[in-house]
Amino acid sequence: MRLREIYDFLDTLSPFSLQEKWDNSGLIVGNFDQEVSALHVSLDIDSQLIEQVANNSLIITHHPLIFQPLSRLDFALYPANILQKMVQKNISLIALHTNFDKTHLNHFVAKEILGFEKIVSEGFVCYSSVTCSFETLVNRIKKALHVDILKTTQTKEFIHTVALTTGSGGDLIGEIKADCFLSGDFKYHQALAAMENGLSLIDIGHYESEQYFAQAIAPHLKNLSLQVIMSNSKNPFQYK
Repeated sequence: MRLREIYDFLDTLSPFSLQEKWDNSGLIVGNFDQEVSALHVSLDIDSQLIEQVANNSLIITHHPLIFQPLSRLDFALYPANILQKMVQKNISLIALHTNFDKTHLNHFVAKEILGFEKIVSEGFVCYSSVTCSFETLVNRIKKALHVDILKTTQTKEFIHTVALTTGSGGDLIGEIKADCFLSGDFKYHQALAAMENGLSLIDIGHYESEQYFAQAIAPHLKNLSLQVIMSNSKNPFQYK
C-alpha cells in the first residue's frame, strides 16, 4: 500500500489542518510514493521500538519525533540516532498529535478509560458531569489508570463537573469551566493559580493519559489492507 493512500486516510479521519501552529503533525519521514509493507502504532519512538520494526514499514505515532528544526544530525544523540536507523531501514513516520487530541484521544480517554458519560468536547477539553466527592474521583482515576499515586490540588469537597485534557494541559487552566481539571504536567505556579481560583486539579500524567493513543486509533486502521502492529513505547519516568 502506498504511503499517500495511508496519509489521505488519516487526514480524513483526523484532519492535519486541525493541528496547532506550533505542532508538527503529518509526514515526518518518508515520501508519498513509497510502498509500505507493515504499520506500527505507538505513542513515541524509542531505540527499542526502532530495532523491532521491519524494513519498509510505517510508524504512526502521537508525538512527532521532530518538533523544532534540526541544526545538526549527531547520530549519537536523540532524535538523530532514531532518524539514522529509520533511513537505513527505509521506515516512514506519520504523527497525529494535536489534531488527534481534538478529534479522538481526549474523548476516548474520557469515555472508554475513565468511564465518564455525556461528554461535551470543546477543542482540547472534554467536559462531563459527575456526582461524587473529590476523594471518590481520585480513587476512580487511580483504578482506571492503574496508578498508586496522583498529585492533586483540592479546592472542593464535592465535584459536579470535570474537565479533561490528555497530555500537558496546564496552559488551559484559565479557560476551564469546571470544578476539577484532569491533565498532566501541571507546574507549581499553575497549581497555585488554580487553587486561588477555586479549581481542583488532578495530575493524571502525560504518558499515563496518552498511552491509549494506539488503542484509540486501532479500530479505524482495520479499514487498511495492512498488518497493523500495536507497539507502544515505554514511559521514560519511573516511580519509586
